[in-house]
Amino acid sequence: MNAWKDESVPADASVNIDYYQEMTKKAESAGFRFVFVADGLYIHEHSIPHFLNRFEPLTILSALATVTKQIGLVGTVSTSYSEPFTIARQFASLDKLSKGRAGWNVVTSPLEGSAENHIIRSHPSHSLRYEIAEEYLHVVNGLWSSWEEDAFVRDRSTGVFFDRDKLHTLNHHGKHFSVKGPLNIERSEQGQPVIFQAGASEAGKDLAAKEADAVFTNADSLEKAKAYYRDVKNRAEAFGRKPSEIKIFPGIHPITGKTVEEAEEKYEAIKHLVSIEEALHYLGRFFDHLDFSQFPLDEPFPDIGDAGSNSFQSTTESIKKMAKDQNLTLREVALQVTTPKSAFFGTYEQVADKLIQWIEEDAADGFIFGAPILASGLSEWTEHVIPILVERGYYDPNYPAHTLRENLGLPMKKNQFLKQTVK
Repeated sequence: MNAWKDESVPADASVNIDYYQEMTKKAESAGFRFVFVADGLYIHEHSIPHFLNRFEPLTILSALATVTKQIGLVGTVSTSYSEPFTIARQFASLDKLSKGRAGWNVVTSPLEGSAENHIIRSHPSHSLRYEIAEEYLHVVNGLWSSWEEDAFVRDRSTGVFFDRDKLHTLNHHGKHFSVKGPLNIERSEQGQPVIFQAGASEAGKDLAAKEADAVFTNADSLEKAKAYYRDVKNRAEAFGRKPSEIKIFPGIHPITGKTVEEAEEKYEAIKHLVSIEEALHYLGRFFDHLDFSQFPLDEPFPDIGDAGSNSFQSTTESIKKMAKDQNLTLREVALQVTTPKSAFFGTYEQVADKLIQWIEEDAADGFIFGAPILASGLSEWTEHVIPILVERGYYDPNYPAHTLRENLGLPMKKNQFLKQTVK
């Protein structure tokens, strides 16, 4: 959370366009399939430093589209605090601008304070947020099917600009949205943007299994990752989808070195970037910014009731369970949550072995790489870990295709109105 203190990172990295371009180009040259930009809609004085001052995802991704050619561009936008028509149009524009490389990370916004920055003055409950998200995605997918692939004739000799039979108006009237359509931009080379989701609660996993092309997960052990992988794939199958049509990508924050001792030194350096006061504020964010400084640091983790149940529900449940099962103090929980020792810790070979094991044992279809210190971590990863994976046949630094959907091994999303016509 305090990477800005490290000298390898520009102190203003979160709003430094040159840094974004440098990191993205480096990732593209190494064959990373996409870059991912997170987001949030509420801050206060104790927020994570780079959350206080950062680019809006679609803006920075559009800028990155102009300096890259193959890497995917994935950004976060909330379904609780935006309008389907606008977001469908913006992501379709990014998809067209990048020639089929856009992806949308669908979130429902866990923080109560988000409502204070929008016309919705009361933060929706957890279950309602997912209900809204499901209808929202139905609308957006419908809008992305407004035009068939060959709808725009643009025949100057006949004066025909488009084929009226290949334009479809949505006319959606639902519980939460009424959207007529059609969308005023054509489909891209990949049909429509790739949908990402990070469902961890029961409602979240159901939404992911129904609608997502790819799912982020924070599984911190092989067994948990395998269980999540099976769960979401089985749910997708129950909803009539092929398991291969949804990819599972655990997020990893590897700490590596030539030796275990070197990796341990790096971990200790990362830990020292964060004070206990900062760790308490970071922990509090998951519990709707609960002030943990009111509790004794070196006594058992306090009983905080249902705090966080309407924010990061699955995360807060996991934290409380960890504290109880391991009999941890508040200090231990705060530091462990803020600076966890990654499951992918050790020498380059050890970490490569673990990545391969997770793939072989159906715990992952790929990984979201996020080093604690991105600049140095990305260089180390591309120079030392990727070559091992390439040599063993588990990583191809060459892009097999031109669109994000194809590069992730996902099928083309057909126009939903065209499918109805075929029936």
